[in-house]
Amino acid sequence: MTDTRDTSTLEAFTQDYRTIMLRFLPRRDEAARSAGYEQGRDAFAAGVSLLDVCRIHHELVVEVLHDTQPEDHLAVIETVSELLLEVLAAYDMTHRGVLDP
Repeated sequence: MTDTRDTSTLEAFTQDYRTIMLRFLPRRDEAARSAGYEQGRDAFAAGVSLLDVCRIHHELVVEVLHDTQPEDHLAVIETVSELLLEVLAAYDMTHRGVLDP
């Protein structure tokens, strides 16, 4: 069962991630990438699980695709996949830090 703190943390992560995703879609510039990476660091520090990050990413992609022309779906999916990699980089670096002697 998720407690209130966890729920508010996930809601805040979702709102922030939605904003970053919508900013990232048209730009894909270094500032947008950096925002994605920082979002991942903040999420990790707040205790957001990797599974929650992936679930929320998927839910937001579905939202975006509902408002996107079908012929643009592939481009959107490719773009938001780049964002997901930026967000997950913080988790990956932490994982490597634990495994590397």
